[in-house]
Amino acid sequence: MRLHSLTLREIHLKLVAPFETSMDRVTERRIILAEAHVDNVSGWGECTAGETPYYCPEDTETAWHILKNFLWPKLKGRELHSAADVWPLLEQVRGHNMAKAAVETAVWDAEAKLKNIPLWNLLGGQRREIPCGVSIGIKDSLDELSATVKKELASGYQRIKIKIKPGKDLPQVQRIRQDFPHIKLMVDANSAYRHEDLPLLKQLDAFYLMMIEQPLGWDDLFGHVAIQKQLQTPICLDECIHTYEQAEAAIALGACKIINVKLGRVGGLLQAKRIHDLCQQNNIPVWCGGMLESGIGRAQNIAMSTLPNFSLPGDVTASQRYWHEDVISPEVTVTPSGTIRVPQSPGIGFLPRADRIASITVRQDHLT
Repeated sequence: MRLHSLTLREIHLKLVAPFETSMDRVTERRIILAEAHVDNVSGWGECTAGETPYYCPEDTETAWHILKNFLWPKLKGRELHSAADVWPLLEQVRGHNMAKAAVETAVWDAEAKLKNIPLWNLLGGQRREIPCGVSIGIKDSLDELSATVKKELASGYQRIKIKIKPGKDLPQVQRIRQDFPHIKLMVDANSAYRHEDLPLLKQLDAFYLMMIEQPLGWDDLFGHVAIQKQLQTPICLDECIHTYEQAEAAIALGACKIINVKLGRVGGLLQAKRIHDLCQQNNIPVWCGGMLESGIGRAQNIAMSTLPNFSLPGDVTASQRYWHEDVISPEVTVTPSGTIRVPQSPGIGFLPRADRIASITVRQDHLT
């Protein structure tokens, strides 16, 4: 395979409703789409960096800069045996995993299309349907939160995740457990707490949660080791896991019992698969986290979620939960039983809508 050119597009997508976490409140996404022109096909990837550097050091602007000025020069014109060759070519650039994942996943899509097979098949996936959970942002009132959970359960989602932060934690969990005593429930703190908050976190043990996701700092691996020993509820690490080596350390040290795998955060499909395999070998279940992706990033997540150790419902949801109109055809839908049927077409299995993408593109660069 030869990588002839790369087209970068920044699109703006307004969310159906604002999404609030302990970090910030998002109403519109600035998303970079990467279209890799490999031999005679185009592969599509998405950069999941946010508008701010609050989740991780990357944002939309840094990703565009790194893709254009550092990653593309290392890839242009290269002969590749497979998409797995992309990551080693980019290793000289430290960090910037979300920028790397944008182009790396696009080449995976292209390779699958060249081989005329679905991307999930190329990855070694096994599932024909994946279980879906939903992530609910911080709400203004307990009544609004409860009503939102009720609506999502009626849509079929198998697991509910609610965002928490200091001051909006115990009452929220208590109310949801009171209203929905038997649902699969977890909380996500996005690094909002510190070790001195352990007494509060221990109170969450009473609500039989599936997990507490990333309670401490985004780089505080040792802190999670200390509090997991004192919590009955499993800790799930998200922001702490940027590399295979960090996942290896977290498992060896006992910092968590579950890991959330996000394609962008770990640098793309090759690294996500390596972390998946490591966790599977160590009996650590994984699930796919979401980053408010468009349909292109969502399609990549679906393919990844077919791997066997993605045994917990992920944050891969229907397009209409976030967007009035997505950028793919068909849009992603969820069955009444809370699953997504895995597409059987070559590559990501969804067709990027050129007209829709063009109408919301605010800048474009064709790199040759």
